[in-house]
Amino acid sequence: MNSPHARPRVRRRGRRLLLLATALVALGSGALAAAPAPLPSPAKGLNILLVGIDSRAGVTPGEREKYRLGGKACGCTDVMMLVHVSAAYDRVSVVSLPRDSLSDFPEHVDRRTGKVHAPHRAKLNAAWREGGPSFAIEMVQARTGLRVHRYLEVDFRRFMDAVNVLDDVPICTQTPLKDPSTGLDLAPGTRRVHGGEALQYVRSRKADGQADFGRIRKQQRFVVNTLRELRTDLHQGTDTLRRFVETLRGAPETERQMSTVELLGLAARLRNLAPGRTEFATVPIKNINPLIPGIGATVSWDVEYADEVFSRLGADKGLPKARPVPQSSARWGEYTPFGGASALCP
Repeated sequence: MNSPHARPRVRRRGRRLLLLATALVALGSGALAAAPAPLPSPAKGLNILLVGIDSRAGVTPGEREKYRLGGKACGCTDVMMLVHVSAAYDRVSVVSLPRDSLSDFPEHVDRRTGKVHAPHRAKLNAAWREGGPSFAIEMVQARTGLRVHRYLEVDFRRFMDAVNVLDDVPICTQTPLKDPSTGLDLAPGTRRVHGGEALQYVRSRKADGQADFGRIRKQQRFVVNTLRELRTDLHQGTDTLRRFVETLRGAPETERQMSTVELLGLAARLRNLAPGRTEFATVPIKNINPLIPGIGATVSWDVEYADEVFSRLGADKGLPKARPVPQSSARWGEYTPFGGASALCP
């Protein structure tokens, strides 16, 4: 005999399914704010690992020549940014992790090939090459003490195509920037660039005498100005954001990879976040180490200071302010957080 309560439960379930379907349709049609994605909602905020892969897959011979993309790909992460979104979605903190960070890798298995790697020292960016996204995530978690909830991976092709979706993005400099390796050649002032030129900018290490630390700051500034372009399109009700997200994310499915729906939902929740509520920094660096045979040039973190940075993010607080560092420390890697508003191009 059927329970007298069965029919209302069915109706309620049907209503829930209808609401879900309506939300998905609304999201697909561009009604972004009305249908935020089902993102994880940790009580202490959401941590996203954004990595840029040194991969030339899909890049044409003409693009390789024009944008100086020749050479052998390292199959590693040239960019590693840990993005913390506050639980209230009212602040975004971004900490860049230098690719040359000297790290102790434990014994691990590459889940893609089954190859076992014995414990050894290596640069942090080699984690992806030795174990793919899963091991890269594990190493970032081990170094920062924070759980990575979501992962987003971008290669050269997807980066250029995503910037081209926006038509162009402004970059600005107060001094000339010229890098013979990437072909970057910028006069002081503001210039709008398309995908290939943008890639030259974010890859340049020899333009300002600050090596990888200068490149990291250019990457952070580019993120700030890209977000402003996206925010403008979002408020104008165009479908640019959806096309940008779909292009940037691409097709690969990896561990904890953010879905297109999740990225769009995150954008909806952050649509009114002002640039002044974003902050950027590079993990505090203590030493630039002598060359290590088989590893090369590396940097070591100021562990005590870095722990303070990540403990504040773990408590869902903003980044700590800069503090004086000893003269013996690596001056290029000095911890100097800045607000996103200060990096906007005029």
